[in-house]
Amino acid sequence: MRVVVQRSKNAKVTVNGEITGQISKGLVLLVGVTHDDKEEDAVFLADKIANLRIFEDDAGKMNLSLLDVGGEILSVSQFTLYGDCRKGRRPNFMEAARPEQANQLYERFNSLLRKKDIKVETGIFGAMMDVELINDGPVTLIVESKG
Repeated sequence: MRVVVQRSKNAKVTVNGEITGQISKGLVLLVGVTHDDKEEDAVFLADKIANLRIFEDDAGKMNLSLLDVGGEILSVSQFTLYGDCRKGRRPNFMEAARPEQANQLYERFNSLLRKKDIKVETGIFGAMMDVELINDGPVTLIVESKG
């Protein structure tokens, strides 16, 4: 699994003009699943992201996690994270998981975050979505379950 993590001041996702998820301070997660990802990948990433120390403490150092600051998550499925642009001019999405598998792991990942008492809002899997955010910092990281 591959997740783009963006620290945000606020964010929302809309589908067909309707807001499906909205958060204040926290993280926007763009979540991609590849065909060989398993439950362990979702468990690893949920723990890693919930405890990732990327929020500033009183001294201005990134020492606090989402759990420490009581932040929220906006989680958006993003199969294009597995787009391969090395050849030609059109991305190849062969590394992205089939929708059934990807949705199952995406939902499991969100469930694991909610079990940590984190408010998790989402878009709609497979839908065309508009994602708006104010990137705080900006801080943007890519976190993967496999090295």
